[in-house]
Amino acid sequence: MKKILLVEDDPNLGLLLQDYLQLKGKFDVVLCNDGEEGLKAFNKQNFDLCIFDVMMPKKDGFTLGKDVRKVNAHVPIIFATAKTMLEDKSAAYDLGGDDYITKPFRIEELLLRINAMFKRVASKGGQTEEVPETQFTIGEYHFDYTTQIITHHEQQQKLSTKEAELLRLLCLKKNTVLTREEALLSIWHDDNYFNGRSMDVFLSKLRKYLRGDSNVEIINVHGKGYKLLVS
Repeated sequence: MKKILLVEDDPNLGLLLQDYLQLKGKFDVVLCNDGEEGLKAFNKQNFDLCIFDVMMPKKDGFTLGKDVRKVNAHVPIIFATAKTMLEDKSAAYDLGGDDYITKPFRIEELLLRINAMFKRVASKGGQTEEVPETQFTIGEYHFDYTTQIITHHEQQQKLSTKEAELLRLLCLKKNTVLTREEALLSIWHDDNYFNGRSMDVFLSKLRKYLRGDSNVEIINVHGKGYKLLVS
């Protein structure tokens, strides 16, 4: 049985979601009412997926997600919030979130997203994967994907999880086109408009980080995607 950590400060909604996911999804759901309680539960037990409300007392969902990522870089996280601004969605993915659902939502939709998430995790785990390439030279820069750090003349820049994933894809396709669809599906698992806008923000940040070497450039390839040029 898959185990889910649900952190929701609305007690009625929390119990409703817990009951539904346990009954219909056949999941073991641990319910916490604030971020601090949620972090304590995460540190004591092993979970297969987390659902965090964003607007919570004591510790908000984004802060909780950041703390969880320090402990486990791979557990899927779904943020649930009434916030609809693009900046909030960008922040959710920037902190390493895997999905974002806006309140009010139908419980059936949440269950569909959870099942889709578990299918993606299972498909990845069922394949024989090559050891991923994690060290890259980009002109005068060194990029360590494992630590998510770019080094340039002894100066270091720490990347967010999404920034590191995007830069790694660009490095793997160095001097060739990384299509927009490929990047969105690989990192965000959905090539919708909002994810595309979020990716544009991360690309702008990566360009800023790499501007110290005139031989390195991330260009737009009209109608196709992007290309990391290193001359």
